[in-house]
Amino acid sequence: MSDRYGNVRVQVEQMKSLGDNAEKGGVDTEERLPVSSPSVSASPDPSSSVPTDASSFSDIPKQRGKSRSRPGKDDKPDSDGSLLGSVVPAPAVKNLRSPEYAQTLLIKGTGKILQGKSEPNGNYLTIHASKKVQETRREDGLKPSRKRRPVTVDTSKAKTSLEALKLSIKQLKWKEFPMGRRAACDIYWHGVSFHDNENIVSGQVNKFPGMVEMLRKVNLSRAVRTLQELFPEEYDFYPRSWILPEEYQQFSTQIRMVKENDAAVNPTFIVKPDGGSQGDGIYLIRDPSDLKLMVGSHAKQAVVQEYIPKPLLIDKLKFDIRLYVLIKSMEPLEIYIAKEGLTRFCTEPYQEPSQKNLSHVFMHLTNYSLNVHSGNFVHSDSQSTGSKRTLSSVLYRLAAKGVDIKRVWSDIIALVIKTVIAVVPELRVYYQADIPPGKPGPTCFQILGFDILLMKNLKPVLLEVNSNPSMRIEHEQEVAPGVFEYVPSPVDEEVKVGVIRDTLRLMDPLNKKPTITSQARGGGYEHMEDIPLDPESQGRSPDEMGNLPSLCLKQVYPKYTKQFNYLRLVERIAALFIRFLGVKGNMRLGPTAFRTFIRTCKLSNSNFTMASVDILYIDITRRWSGAVPDSREAGMGLQAFVEAFFYLAGRRFKSLVLKEQVVSLLELCEAQLGPQLSVEDRRSLSCSRALPRSIKTQSVCLTNPRLNSPAPQRRAASQDYRLHARPKPRTLRANVEN
Repeated sequence: MSDRYGNVRVQVEQMKSLGDNAEKGGVDTEERLPVSSPSVSASPDPSSSVPTDASSFSDIPKQRGKSRSRPGKDDKPDSDGSLLGSVVPAPAVKNLRSPEYAQTLLIKGTGKILQGKSEPNGNYLTIHASKKVQETRREDGLKPSRKRRPVTVDTSKAKTSLEALKLSIKQLKWKEFPMGRRAACDIYWHGVSFHDNENIVSGQVNKFPGMVEMLRKVNLSRAVRTLQELFPEEYDFYPRSWILPEEYQQFSTQIRMVKENDAAVNPTFIVKPDGGSQGDGIYLIRDPSDLKLMVGSHAKQAVVQEYIPKPLLIDKLKFDIRLYVLIKSMEPLEIYIAKEGLTRFCTEPYQEPSQKNLSHVFMHLTNYSLNVHSGNFVHSDSQSTGSKRTLSSVLYRLAAKGVDIKRVWSDIIALVIKTVIAVVPELRVYYQADIPPGKPGPTCFQILGFDILLMKNLKPVLLEVNSNPSMRIEHEQEVAPGVFEYVPSPVDEEVKVGVIRDTLRLMDPLNKKPTITSQARGGGYEHMEDIPLDPESQGRSPDEMGNLPSLCLKQVYPKYTKQFNYLRLVERIAALFIRFLGVKGNMRLGPTAFRTFIRTCKLSNSNFTMASVDILYIDITRRWSGAVPDSREAGMGLQAFVEAFFYLAGRRFKSLVLKEQVVSLLELCEAQLGPQLSVEDRRSLSCSRALPRSIKTQSVCLTNPRLNSPAPQRRAASQDYRLHARPKPRTLRANVEN
């Protein structure tokens, strides 16, 4: 008999005697096993569960810090403070961390022993149940349970969302670091922008770089209007708009012509300052002369839009919907919509706008921050009454009146997906500039606030998108004359805590599931199929099944990829733009790079010489420069490049409509670039700095070209097809939430 066999036999005998002693000592009949973290999720519905392979129960780091469960009288924490069941007393097995000895845990009520062994570095512990215990658990329909370390969340920059975030972390039994942490955290929760903390090199951040800038009112209008040019019927949910002061003359001319053609028509317009929030600076006008514009270098940008005169009313009050949308990743694009939202009501009965009531903000503007100051504002603990209600209560009321709620919800989903598709391309440009490829950094996700108005015919209209939607779960209330306190808001807590909690569940780094992505053709976003594992059907731990509800966030993309992927033409243009940027972190295309693009794609000929290419570059770039005297802004940005691309497509394919012109030129360019672009475009981005240099050109996908005045009129008027829009500053920071 070998020494090895003898040692094993001695060890087995020792453990048997320990088990017998435990039984004689009257061990509690309750089974003591480590409890899995709530974010390792499994559906409580057996029909939707996804089998978990054995690797899910392999070596898992021990929890450090405080235990997430309350220790019993006889429980002894290990050296790291985490409970591992009933540990055999030290005298019985000496030096438990030594590789020669296996750690043993008693399973109460069975007299059985779990055996485990420490790794040499002392950081990991594998615990194996005896064969009989495993069989018993299988017969009971239970999976082997495993304790894991808690997910860590840095909340030092959370600002006004802190209270809802704290509740969410507590429900998930994760670990919060309110003052930050020297070591890296799994998740960083910022209050305003990606740049709230500049020194993050790993983990996940709840903001995308550039999102604040892209969702300012001017840039959002430009982005949506570019898609309106290509797909006018699909993007009819956004009101006709003009950008001020650049398009003041065009706005004045068009309104004057409308009134001259029909004197009975007297439309109303709403003016929104570009950097405004919480209803600040918004006002209604009926004539261009009423615009409050400052002339000269101090003129401020704004958007003027057609006002929707016939909104859907409830209790004779106008209202809008605040819907929360999660962008889980940008490439592959993953979008989730919260099943529950808020409805914010005006506090004065609605009347169609007239010259007399244009200034009645409590009648026309649904902003909570405005109406809360009205004497008619009603704070209610009920979800179906008051000036702020849940979306489900409103939909239920509409359904009771015979409204087809499924169709309304379907239209809202389509509006959200189309809007995100419009802004994603340029977000990727910001990503490249702020997080150059090859540099270590975090991945990103973000919750957006969509403000949607239902018209009287139940058609949803997009009002705006907020990059920093308010996540407050309390409101200010006067508890005594002149004394104000923050008191809980049950409606806000019900909706917002669920959104944050389930966002964290989806982003749980310890429960990541792979996404299968296939792409049939390089650069061909139309042919991309994303097949993710539905998070709602992933395995959940027993404690999560008992304590946490099902996810309130529903995936809508790539679930509906086939219905909407054809809209992603600007992303394909952006992929070309990024390919020729050349300099890491750059957001602008220089004249040499533009010439290289023309040569590589073979777009020049005897009728369009390289001299003409240079003139085109200078002409377009000059009109897009000047707004920001920053050397980093020199050159051709994405919006200018899209204008140039549309112009080139019109020259090459004159007999086709604009959409077909653009598709034809894209196919021509992608064919000239060959398989190299195809390989790069299949790479996954998800906003990570830790990308190989070989995919630098794809890590940014600009979108959002020059969206100024209605381009078809400009193109018809001149082959030069001039745009009067100014590029937006990169470095703008928003310090408010909406």
